[in-house]
Amino acid sequence: MSGADGQTGSEVRGTARGGAPAPLSILDLATVGAGHTPAEALAATTELARHAEQWGYHRFWVAEHHGMPGVASSVPAVLLAHLGAHTSTLRLGSGGVMLPNHAPLAIAEQFGLLEALHPGRIDLGLGRAPGTDPATAAALRRGSSDEADDFPRLLAELLHFLDADFPDGHPYAKLSAVPHGEHRPPIWLLGSSGFSARLAGRLGLPFAFAHHFSAANTVPALELYRRYFVPSAVLDEPYALIGVSAVAVPEGGAEAARYLAASAGLGMLRLRQGRPGPIPTPQEAADYPYSPAEAEFLDSWLANVVLGSPGQVADGLEELRKRTGADELMVTSHIHGHQARLTSYGLIAEAYGLHG
Repeated sequence: MSGADGQTGSEVRGTARGGAPAPLSILDLATVGAGHTPAEALAATTELARHAEQWGYHRFWVAEHHGMPGVASSVPAVLLAHLGAHTSTLRLGSGGVMLPNHAPLAIAEQFGLLEALHPGRIDLGLGRAPGTDPATAAALRRGSSDEADDFPRLLAELLHFLDADFPDGHPYAKLSAVPHGEHRPPIWLLGSSGFSARLAGRLGLPFAFAHHFSAANTVPALELYRRYFVPSAVLDEPYALIGVSAVAVPEGGAEAARYLAASAGLGMLRLRQGRPGPIPTPQEAADYPYSPAEAEFLDSWLANVVLGSPGQVADGLEELRKRTGADELMVTSHIHGHQARLTSYGLIAEAYGLHG
């Protein structure tokens, strides 16, 4: 089977169902580490995208988050336009745009423009969560009554704008999302539970699951997606991608990789406690006085990170792909330090067998 974008992707270590190559991709959050600025983080993301293209990664997605000092990718469309200008073949996309935060027409215009700038390279991944706290979500929506539970209606409206096919008599029938090209970006539904899995299946759309922060729900959600899948003009069979945290180190194995990954774990702990900030350094994470409950949280979070030597990570990713039946893996190394992230992604690409 071809990929959800009509391409088979780069030849990699594993193979998807049906024997087609299983692509490996990257989810990046423009991570802002302690001691660094958002400008430095965005420059690092740009360099990472250029390397990802050279290494042979299939996609490079960025995610919408708000009010998080450790994440600089608050406006995916703007960042994707920039990344497109610094790459030439790499697929770029949102992982994702939080649909309830925006008017569907605005998203249709943004991604229509991106598709016009970088034709055939843009993915539009959509999420139903706000990606922030309730107060920030309210500020983004400016009094709109649209909530996550209204996601199917908002999605239908967005699809009509992208396809320019509102029925006669609809209030928006005479409106156009400009620019509007011959092709629209592929639409992906993102999720961490069963809601978007069922919806993606019913609509025949590709589905991306956030295994990296909802690992217990991965297999049930993918089973729901496949059970409810209805062939469409987009796909004739299900296509599932899962996001997974992974950290590879050149030496020191699992212990050294865990030392790096703990910085992201402490950052997530602080976020859950309502104390978001830049990603702490690994030493800060090692020295932090964890309470028993906090230590349990960190251990649980790290248990879902594929980490170790390049070979250990490649084997762990392949085991996860086989266990879940995912057609594509999207790795994310949300750790402190641009060089450590660059090294991790490069080692994973080599060990997994990517070819630029």
